Order: sequence, then structure tokens, then C-alpha cells
Amino acid sequence: MPQNTSSRPGDAETVKVKRTSPANQAPRPAPGLEILGFEKTVELRLPLFLATVPAGFPSPADDYVDQKLDLNDYLVGNPAATFFVRVHGESMIQANIRSGDILIVDRSLTPKNKSIVIAVLNGELTVKRLEKTKNRLRLVPENPDFPTTDIPPDADFDIWGVVTYVIHKA
Repeated sequence: MPQNTSSRPGDAETVKVKRTSPANQAPRPAPGLEILGFEKTVELRLPLFLATVPAGFPSPADDYVDQKLDLNDYLVGNPAATFFVRVHGESMIQANIRSGDILIVDRSLTPKNKSIVIAVLNGELTVKRLEKTKNRLRLVPENPDFPTTDIPPDADFDIWGVVTYVIHKA
């Protein structure tokens, strides 16, 4: 199976991470994530009002649309490297990622310290914040009820991509 490696910036030294494709690897089904593919088949151009909307007191809105916004163009930077994941669970609620949300994940981005990533650890898929401190790599939840996971150097650990957007209902 072909694999790419990418460097992740850290405090003192760079850590190599094996990167595999979701299509090339079948992790154990995780209770926390469901993978969804991306294929742009139709442009979805919706009205975009350039006037801002205050979150406080109401103000008159402009009666015209200044341009059209294609959500594919706005949310998907690299279609060939993008996939979606539906979240199940509460480990990332303080990052405003809730159960049922859809995450947009870009495999072309290099994960950095503090990035929210989709990772496979010992065959299980997860979404967590990547943290590099000193010579230690960790997956950190955004909920104090869940433990931080230290990644040993010999662990079966891959990063599938960096979360770029979170979609959830208001």
C-alpha cells in the first residue's frame, strides 16, 4: 500500500506521520465517526448578502444580493483531497463539535500543533486536537470528561486529514 509521510511541526523536532488514504485503509468502525465522500456534481450558488448581520439589535437589511456564493467553493479548498465525517459523541464539545455534526476534512493540509485532525490510532478512527509538547505527541479531547491520549513512537498512528469546517444545525 503506498504511503506518504508528512512532517508535523513541533516545539523541538519534527515528527513523521504515516499518511494513508481512507480508501486504502479500513479501520475498525468507531462509535464516534462516520465517513462520507465528497463529489461536486452540481454548483450550488446561493444568494450572499454583503451587508453584515448584527448579532445584537435588529437593523434594516439591504434589499439586494451583491453576488452568489457556491458553498462547494467556499467550504472545499481542494476537492480531490476532501472528505466529510459525521461525528457521534461528545469528546469535542468545547471546540463546538457536537454529535451529529459533519466535519469537512482536507487531506492536503499539513497538520500543525493544535490542529483538529481525523486520526487513526491502533485501527480506531477519532477526531481530536493534535498536540506536540516537548518530544511527546498527544490527541487531546475538548471535553474534560474524556482522557488525553499519548501517542507512543511505536503506535499504529495515522492522520487522515485536518478539519477545516464544522457543519451543524443552529
